[in-house]
Amino acid sequence: MSRPPVNPADPGEPVGSGEPTDPAEPTDPAEPQPGDPEGNGPSAASAARPAGITVISIVTGLEAAALLLAAGWYGFQLLTGAPVLSFWGAVFTLGLLLAFSAWLFAVSRFLFRGYRWPRAGALVAQLFMLTIGFPTLTGGYPLAGLAMLLPAALAIVLLFDKRVIAFASKAGGSSRAL
Repeated sequence: MSRPPVNPADPGEPVGSGEPTDPAEPTDPAEPQPGDPEGNGPSAASAARPAGITVISIVTGLEAAALLLAAGWYGFQLLTGAPVLSFWGAVFTLGLLLAFSAWLFAVSRFLFRGYRWPRAGALVAQLFMLTIGFPTLTGGYPLAGLAMLLPAALAIVLLFDKRVIAFASKAGGSSRAL
């Protein structure tokens, strides 16, 4: 009786066991691969990013930038002595603007990378944008209202596109989920 040849990667396993023997081939698709800093494995490289993900990421990134600009303007007004009813209430409002801006930047970035949790955050942000955009549109500022409503409506429609849902399905710390 002869023994089967031994796998050099795992001496306890014979070569003919069906496992890849070429060191260039990945043995576990969930392990980070060389050249893949995010650890997405081969499935992330094979899945093409749909245009909808890019559009939603750009819309939420621009909304985050607008909030950051609003926070900067609000902070400037606060520092130059604009009259406020409550100084600490104004500081709290400034903190909220900065926090929401950071949150939207995170939603934009992680949705672009394919994570699933930012889809809900992007939807909530777009619903808030609709609730601000309609009164702005009907309150005598049609261009500003349309600038809020149209990108929000586009992002909401794209969030429910099957390609976007399929791409943005990576759970934190693992490979793609169902």
